Amino acid sequence: MNDPARSSHNPDHHAPDDHAGCAGHGEARAAPTAGSPGQYTCPMHPEILKDGPGTCPICGMGLEPVVPDKETENPELKDMTRRFWIAAVLTLPILGLAMIPLPEGWSWLARWSHEIQLGLSLPVVAWAGAPFFVRGWESVKSGNLNMFTLISLGVGVAFLASAVLVLVPGWVPPAFLTAGGQVPVYFEAAAVITTLVLLGQVIELRARDRAGDAIRALLDLAPAEAVRLNDDGSEEVVPASDLAPGDRVRVRPGTRIPADGRVTAGKSAVDESMITGESRPVQKNPGTEVIGGSVNGNGPLTLEVTRVGRDSVLQHIVRQVAEAQRSRAPIQSVADRVAAIFVPAVITVAVLAFFAWLWLGPDPSAAFAVLAAVSVLIIACPCALGLATPMSIMVGVGRGAQAGVLVRDSAALEALASCDTLVIDKTGTVTEGRPRVTRKWSVDGGEGRDALRYAAALERQSEHPLATAIIRAAEDEELEIGTAEDVTVESGAGLSGTVSDRRVALGSLAYLEGLGIDVAGFAETARVAEAGGESLIYVAVDQEPALVIAVADPLRAGARKTLDRLRAEGLEVILASGDRAEAVAQVAEELGIERHYGQQSPSDKQALVERLQAQGRVVAMTGDGVNDAPALAKADIGLAMGSGTDVAMETASLTLLKGDIVGVLRARRLARGVFRNIRQNLVFAFAYNTLGVPLAAGVLYPFLGLLLSPIVASAAMSLSSVSVIGNALRLKRLTL
Repeated sequence: MNDPARSSHNPDHHAPDDHAGCAGHGEARAAPTAGSPGQYTCPMHPEILKDGPGTCPICGMGLEPVVPDKETENPELKDMTRRFWIAAVLTLPILGLAMIPLPEGWSWLARWSHEIQLGLSLPVVAWAGAPFFVRGWESVKSGNLNMFTLISLGVGVAFLASAVLVLVPGWVPPAFLTAGGQVPVYFEAAAVITTLVLLGQVIELRARDRAGDAIRALLDLAPAEAVRLNDDGSEEVVPASDLAPGDRVRVRPGTRIPADGRVTAGKSAVDESMITGESRPVQKNPGTEVIGGSVNGNGPLTLEVTRVGRDSVLQHIVRQVAEAQRSRAPIQSVADRVAAIFVPAVITVAVLAFFAWLWLGPDPSAAFAVLAAVSVLIIACPCALGLATPMSIMVGVGRGAQAGVLVRDSAALEALASCDTLVIDKTGTVTEGRPRVTRKWSVDGGEGRDALRYAAALERQSEHPLATAIIRAAEDEELEIGTAEDVTVESGAGLSGTVSDRRVALGSLAYLEGLGIDVAGFAETARVAEAGGESLIYVAVDQEPALVIAVADPLRAGARKTLDRLRAEGLEVILASGDRAEAVAQVAEELGIERHYGQQSPSDKQALVERLQAQGRVVAMTGDGVNDAPALAKADIGLAMGSGTDVAMETASLTLLKGDIVGVLRARRLARGVFRNIRQNLVFAFAYNTLGVPLAAGVLYPFLGLLLSPIVASAAMSLSSVSVIGNALRLKRLTL
């Protein structure tokens, strides 16, 4: 590997072409593949685009911005949160009146208990639950029956039936009166269901709102202001959004570059890691390209703006992340498809039961008919079905957090349980992300201790990431690091100075050769060093070759063992990195990975994921940098290292908080356990309804004289929910 450790970098390799389209404005439409900023879309049905907030005409979910603004506030989350807290406060006394026996002396409260429950549950159902009834009615009008159809039907029947029975108690046959002679009411069921659904909406909306943080973090990379140079040479601070191609801007050391451009004056090492994933600063000279959002190093730069706004690399990545996030199908769509069949079936059974009892039932047949229909609708209330998935997700997410696995996208759990391909990034994922001196070779065959301490003294004058590795190596050998004088720095190439009256220079071969040093003396040692694939730094003392230092980013402990276990479970592991192809090949060999790709731009990584998905594979992607964000979002499952960037963690479906590749195994076990639990809950919920609905309709009455009372139906409904919750709580003991 002859390329020096501080060689220049071609940013064009990381500047993806812009192929994203933009749909026009207008009302909801059925086929566009992308939206424009300011438009709203449905997370479950991305083909829906509107010019303002609202609800999805297909699933009833609230629409969200196509591209979230930095200061976007979610009005639906604020509204649902307010409704939930008010509903919870009113529901607690309803539960108390319905379930807690009243002490002696409180007969007056018992006498008016139903009326009080009616008064308290009315605002819960009519106001707090109003959005569900609106969406349920819209689903009926459009023919797209969904979960809101079930929710509004179950809550509405429970409340209206109870209100009628309280206001017109003479409708109730004596056989259905309670032991105290009171009518059965279901106000607590209506209120609790409304409150639980509101809680679920709040949790879902918060998770969806956090999904926009990935794009906000990307947008935050771009500075708000820029220093523009006028034709007369004066400087002017302007909003970065006002820049246009052809403008000249000055970028001070340590500040972010405001736009894509070409350097016209100055030299500096620029940190592009937030954009490209390259861990080392990249040398920039006149004529080289720079990327907006990257951080200038220790030298001032003057550049000509080449791309702004939608055409910039950063905005291209923003669009890729937004489109990839909208392309996922949430797990709730399964429940909606079931509801499209379940709701009409329940309504049909309730109607048939009503007329069967009206025509064939004993006197008073009308009362029996009404109560049979009510029993069917109450026992078929979607409480258990609605809780089956979210309860498992909620408990599973908590269990995962305890093990360092943060779940942000519940739909990814199902995909992770069945995925067959794992694409991993290198830097910070399977490596530690901190360069270290791995080996060193003395030209004269000695230990090179003096040359190492001279190099460390020089590197104390440098801010380059590799400098820290050399200083740490000298400290590890307990060398006395002296003080360097007359230090000259050639940014991105090398540096020279005087240490202990010795003239010392280090850097690339080209840099040393430019100082008049005969680099032929490094030839034999360099050939041995190059076989390892590390980055090489050459040290000369008094104009003579002295030492070759190899620096590499070491593998994380246990990385090979973890990947071997993942491969044993049937996963194909693929390595894709923005680093040099030689370095990537070396790491792949150490990890036993057959397929590996180097010099991968953000678009390259996303394209790799798309090719694998086109082959029918379920793809999981791990990474820790902004350059991984589009691929993390596009993959069926995105797993970000907690030691990485905020953008990677906000984009990914799951974050491994401890930054350990072993977390991938834990996440897979979590996914399998949660998905297995969800299937158990759904099977129970469907079995409960399959058995409960016919019983409530009265199929056993002609044979055994048994008729399911609405009171029993309500208890069965509650028991089904408790059973689902109890099963979900078993995930707290899941071994990861």
